[in-house]
Amino acid sequence: MSGAENVRRRACRIFAIGAALAGTLAMAAPAPADQDRPLPRFVSLRSDKINLRTGPGTNYPVEWVYTRRRMPVEVTAEFENWRKIRDWKGTEGWVHQSMIDGRRTALVVGGIRVLRLAAADESGPVARVEPGVIGLILECDPDWCRIEVDGYLGWLRRDAFHGVYPDERIE
Repeated sequence: MSGAENVRRRACRIFAIGAALAGTLAMAAPAPADQDRPLPRFVSLRSDKINLRTGPGTNYPVEWVYTRRRMPVEVTAEFENWRKIRDWKGTEGWVHQSMIDGRRTALVVGGIRVLRLAAADESGPVARVEPGVIGLILECDPDWCRIEVDGYLGWLRRDAFHGVYPDERIE
């Protein structure tokens, strides 16, 4: 066997082993962590810049760019690693699953709202929050949710923000 033939055989063996390993790794790739969760569901945006596309893939055009990290959105459909989302205004499109986070957040809507010490209208105020403010949802009972906004902890009526379903409980 000549030296050139030996090199060629070795290269073919290395290529075959590499191809076999690549196939095994591709088949063993885990499914996205959120794939088995129910639809629809609320999540939050992971980054300050997220492209909203017209379809599930990078070959689809960008229709909108979100610039609000932690904004709550609703996942309404899934296709492989892509999630169809809807924001509080009803805008829908597709984002890669790596761009969303399971953290539950609240987007204050309407007028200025009062974050309260307890889940009652007569409870003392903790802070006043303006429309567009985003907070972290900690728990929800039937009428109120306990949220954290910039270090302030308090209760906010469910109808004062976007990010939870009407009868949803969060513990």
